[in-house]
Amino acid sequence: MFGLFGKREARLAPVNALFARVAEASRRPAFYIEGGIPDTFEGRFESLTLHTFLVLRRLRELPAPAAELAQDFVDACFAYLELGFRNGGISDIAVPKRMKKIAQSFFGRINAYEAALVSAEPEALTEALRRNASPGEGAAILADYMRQAQAGLAARTLEAILNEPELFPALAQLERSHVA
Repeated sequence: MFGLFGKREARLAPVNALFARVAEASRRPAFYIEGGIPDTFEGRFESLTLHTFLVLRRLRELPAPAAELAQDFVDACFAYLELGFRNGGISDIAVPKRMKKIAQSFFGRINAYEAALVSAEPEALTEALRRNASPGEGAAILADYMRQAQAGLAARTLEAILNEPELFPALAQLERSHVA
């Protein structure tokens, strides 16, 4: 019986490590300074969703076992969000309601970003980001970032996604404010 836990833990270790790298990338100060994402729980959710979307999008394009890993990746994301609620003092009774609402928001963003990326309208992604993540001029910076990140991820294999330490580009515009 105890052997089952070890197998599950070993299977999830690369996914959890991947999610940790994605969460870390989403917290770069430049997203909140230059990108205009509000530095609030909601803003951090938006940045995390943006980065999670990019990885999920690539995992959907890859052959098996990427689809199974994508589900584990989403599960890790929601476990992280739930822990954030609990650590933030949300009662055990209120957590399920909050999780339902955040799941609706998460999947709504995923659908909006996917539609915007494949749209023939060049401003569609900027507008989707303006509605959801960054109401000001930072939305255009974030749209450029997402396109660069998507192109970088498109060139990576599943093994590279699971093992490379840096998955996302460092935009000079975004990173300049962090260094200064």
